[in-house]
Amino acid sequence: MEIYWDAVVAFVKNPGLPPTNNDAQRALRHAVISRRISFGARATEGSRAYTALLSLIETCGLRNQDPWQYIAQTIAIGRKGLASSIIPG
Repeated sequence: MEIYWDAVVAFVKNPGLPPTNNDAQRALRHAVISRRISFGARATEGSRAYTALLSLIETCGLRNQDPWQYIAQTIAIGRKGLASSIIPG
């Protein structure tokens, strides 16, 4: 327990940090149910693509940004040869 003590009490030092990971678990719930119903991705590449898109959609949702607009902007910026922010918002 001593090894993880800083992580255990991190929320005390950072008032904005929740003491549990309930928000993260709730964010994943629909994806887990969907994976269970569809029997998951058949290939590693499919699984990676699915998790990357899920992460992007969830992050955009938390930042009140349209994920499809973010993807379109990122592609447009990439076509111009410019670097885009990897973090939506």
